[in-house]
Amino acid sequence: MGQARTESPPPPYSRLSPPEEYKPLDLSDSTLSYTETEATNSLITALGEFSDASMSPDATKPSHWCSVAYWEHRTRVGRLYAVSEQAVSIFYDLPQGSGFCLGQLHLEPRSESVRRTRSKIGFGIVLSREPDGVWAYNRGEHPIFVNSPTLDAPAGGGGGNSGGGRALVVRKVPPGYSIKAFDFARSDLLQHAAEPEATDGPYDPNSVRISFAKGWGPSYSRQFITSCPCWLEILLNHHR
Repeated sequence: MGQARTESPPPPYSRLSPPEEYKPLDLSDSTLSYTETEATNSLITALGEFSDASMSPDATKPSHWCSVAYWEHRTRVGRLYAVSEQAVSIFYDLPQGSGFCLGQLHLEPRSESVRRTRSKIGFGIVLSREPDGVWAYNRGEHPIFVNSPTLDAPAGGGGGNSGGGRALVVRKVPPGYSIKAFDFARSDLLQHAAEPEATDGPYDPNSVRISFAKGWGPSYSRQFITSCPCWLEILLNHHR
């Protein structure tokens, strides 16, 4: 892997392809996307459709396709942010555009680890609902970490989980990369599978969890996402 980028972050909605030194993390299941055209189309649509849904009196209307909760360790900060548009920007502080601004959510006192991680959120992510699933694009300068039921290895599929359930798969997504965080077709298949043991809090087959800058799971000192300083819970209305 090459040296981390030192240049300034790209302006909003500019070049989306990752730099050459970043290599694919996993090409076996096509969850990572490197195509500039698809991502550009999603973001152009998002640019024209962003709105602050949490400030709208219709924020809880049935047409919203997901709700986003922001957490700091085990504490949820602020209220659920309902998303009705095809795409939404989630960021810390951005002088232009609109979306879910995490920098405006107040909680005191905050630990030093939370303050450091919040300062790394920057341009954040874009969530986009596409025909095949929900995609997350990392617009920040630091990695994000993504987990959802459709990223897990299926039971008995050689995922290294001898217990017969699904293994906890957390994908590290570098700056400039996008990932299919939730696959609709695979979700349909998993609806009929046995519910795995809940080793990391309540199990929700229609959710995505994303942490900023800090990862969690078997390869990290943080075994659970509730040990991460700053993270998102995306609650999808798919099949609800």
